[in-house]
Amino acid sequence: MKPVGPEQIQDTHEHDYISLCVSNLKKYKRMKNYRETIDLQSEILSPTFHDVTDKVKGIVAKSGIRHGICVIYSHHTTCSVMTQECSHDKDLWGKEYLQQDLCNIMEELIPTCRTDNQYLHPGPEHIKFAETVAKEDGKYSLNTDAHLRSVFFGRSETIVLVDGALDLGEFGFIYFIDWDQVRARSRVCQVQILGD
Repeated sequence: MKPVGPEQIQDTHEHDYISLCVSNLKKYKRMKNYRETIDLQSEILSPTFHDVTDKVKGIVAKSGIRHGICVIYSHHTTCSVMTQECSHDKDLWGKEYLQQDLCNIMEELIPTCRTDNQYLHPGPEHIKFAETVAKEDGKYSLNTDAHLRSVFFGRSETIVLVDGALDLGEFGFIYFIDWDQVRARSRVCQVQILGD
């Protein structure tokens, strides 16, 4: 057996690295990408919880992707996406008990914005921007609580896809939450699926 010099070891490592890169590129080319959106309508005076579980499952089925990840995302900065179990019981307003418990805790941590100057945001420059650029009533900017709550919970969830099904566990549901209470609004939930 001939002794191996440093340059031959380097050539071997480079060859292995290139082979690995080519292999990964072939896998990437096989990877599929599917995107769809869900239109939602939020209510006024209370955070709105949308159970999007069945719609997301339908999108996964339509995608034909069997293994990978499913990202459920909101580009709205006052909304969140979360997975949680269904509480089944509802209060007189139609909110599941677990959702109302969450709202109660959020009210203690981040009270609903009820008047200007309750929070630093929105300041006069933001109100001016809302009225002149966005062409909306300045009072709609009194949703600081919704922005802060969205930061706490995040605006997306990533769920593993196994054999064409979302791995939500036995009791998992997917909720899109609009924390903004100052007006009823149309919202869009984005679903992006990657895999093969």
